Amino acid sequence: MGAVMAATLGATLAGCSSTGGKRAEERAAEATTGRAAVSTPRWTFAMVTHSGDGDTFWDIVQNGAEQAAAKDNIKFLYSHHKEGQQQAQLVQSAIDRGVDGLIVSLAKPDAMKDVIAKAVKKGIPVVTVNSGSAQSKQFGALSHIGQDETIAGEAVGEELNKRKKKKALCVLHEQGNVGHEQRCDGARKAFDGDMKNLYVEGTNMPEVQSSIEAKLQTDKSIDSVVTLGAPFADTAVKAREQAGSDAEIDTFDLNAKVAQSLKDGDLGFAVDQQPYLQGYEAVDLLWLHHYNADVLGGGRPVLTGPQIISEKDAAELQEYTKRGTR
Repeated sequence: MGAVMAATLGATLAGCSSTGGKRAEERAAEATTGRAAVSTPRWTFAMVTHSGDGDTFWDIVQNGAEQAAAKDNIKFLYSHHKEGQQQAQLVQSAIDRGVDGLIVSLAKPDAMKDVIAKAVKKGIPVVTVNSGSAQSKQFGALSHIGQDETIAGEAVGEELNKRKKKKALCVLHEQGNVGHEQRCDGARKAFDGDMKNLYVEGTNMPEVQSSIEAKLQTDKSIDSVVTLGAPFADTAVKAREQAGSDAEIDTFDLNAKVAQSLKDGDLGFAVDQQPYLQGYEAVDLLWLHHYNADVLGGGRPVLTGPQIISEKDAAELQEYTKRGTR
């Protein structure tokens, strides 16, 4: 919706209606080359996420944000830290720098509450993305853009039911991440079978693999493993092979490797929350708020997922995953 509104406003800025369509096409072309499609001031927006190093999911979010920033004549700053306290310090640095807008994820909401309050008090508009939809409005953010993690988890449980699964493992790779707990809780609630949590250290892939492998070796009745991030799906596939298990591997999030694995039949399904859209819409919304005092959601999250992706969808999405937008 934000992208459509931005395009409409861009056409308005172009001038009279007789040339608006042509100018809109020209502006779209300019955006793809990294040139601004609007003549508004060059505001500075900062995005601070809870991403760890090398997380391909957040690369896609960042890609979307950078594309929108180029189109909207925005100076875009990106930083991240997986620990809540350090993430909060990065937000404070952005506030001290005098940014015109903030985009933050709330995987560790307790650590972020005070610093977001400081931003809001200074009049810096805040948009939350990805995690923390329940806390976003309470903390004073304009809008939350992402998926409702409980609803996404329930979609997984329902899909496992359709596939006649009876016993599942939900692999949590980041302890303390409220969104991950909500995913597994939602899946467990909707799943007719038995689902247990498995906590692993996501920064240590050999340990992740050995932990999943051990569970599959000791309990042959496990017929499905759900990972909470695309990079962990491939590791779970390797664990299944080493354990000699027939368990189906399913995952949250999409990337090029997941799309290929879905196509090859190595994975059952993936839950896509459209991370590119989260980054793109967050920047676009801040621009719209500065330009036109717009908000989205009416106090409720703007949902970008969940969408269940299976083998039949993989081929269509592969080209987008390869360019880093899905």
